[in-house]
Amino acid sequence: MWVRFPPPPPREYIMEQKVEINSLKTLPIGIFDSGVGGLTVYKALHKHLPNEHFIYLGDTARVPYGTKSLATVERYAIENAQFLASCGIKLLVVACNTASAIALSKIRENIGLIAVGVIGPGARKAVELTKDKAYPKIAIIATEATVQSNAYLKAIRQVSSKAEIIQVACPLFVPLAEEGWAEEEETLSIARKYLKEVVLFNPDVLVLGCTHYPILKNTIRKVIGDSVQLVDSGEACAEEVRRILQNEGLENNHPPKKKRYICDDLDHFYVTDAAKRFAKVAERFLGSPPTKLEEVEFLGEDGLKTHKFSQGQK
Repeated sequence: MWVRFPPPPPREYIMEQKVEINSLKTLPIGIFDSGVGGLTVYKALHKHLPNEHFIYLGDTARVPYGTKSLATVERYAIENAQFLASCGIKLLVVACNTASAIALSKIRENIGLIAVGVIGPGARKAVELTKDKAYPKIAIIATEATVQSNAYLKAIRQVSSKAEIIQVACPLFVPLAEEGWAEEEETLSIARKYLKEVVLFNPDVLVLGCTHYPILKNTIRKVIGDSVQLVDSGEACAEEVRRILQNEGLENNHPPKKKRYICDDLDHFYVTDAAKRFAKVAERFLGSPPTKLEEVEFLGEDGLKTHKFSQGQK
């Protein structure tokens, strides 16, 4: 069972009612992912937007999304978006590649807020980096579900008709990143096998089309060499969010009263299950576990239950 949250009023209503824009500027940015991979997107946003604070939801009870039907992924994504909207956010980042590919437009319809995915920004960044090439070559590595969706290919084709594109699925990269095996010899051996076709293709740009893959960036670089530019879709997303906030007049111009740290108590993290494991992986990915971490249970129409999770909890 789950809770359906009423969406916030649409932007048209806000403008009609002349809501003070300064009150919107100080609202947090919402981020959701099917699990822990979106933490790399959170890290990029934290770096590029030092005045902002964030609310992160990891749907760890229902991960992975890649094996679910399109209708199920869409429903999960809308529920996650509605939960974050109910927390009071000014913009939503969909840090899950599968949800970005399948549900982004439906999310926008349901919450009435600006929603940014990771696929579009990553694709546009790859095209931008190859704009001076007569015959640009773009490689994409991603999960099997993302490759099968052709989401990156379609996004690149929207802005470039001349790019030559190759896609390769690297499914083992996700568990290797989560288990902290980024620098192991076994991981390098697996990367060589996965990326053999990419090396032969000799791309100008390689898109890291899964939010886990930046954790393996050093290993990937060892295989493909220094001449290939890497596109981190989380970094590209953060750059795009910064531009949107500036264009919409929604950026927070007031620095926080205290020095910011990643995962500090100005940012709030929620998970739908396995908070202890989430904190452990977050420390691997970010160097620090979340200060404010709560589990969220979907209890049906009656309400939403949360409880705080501490690092010493068993």
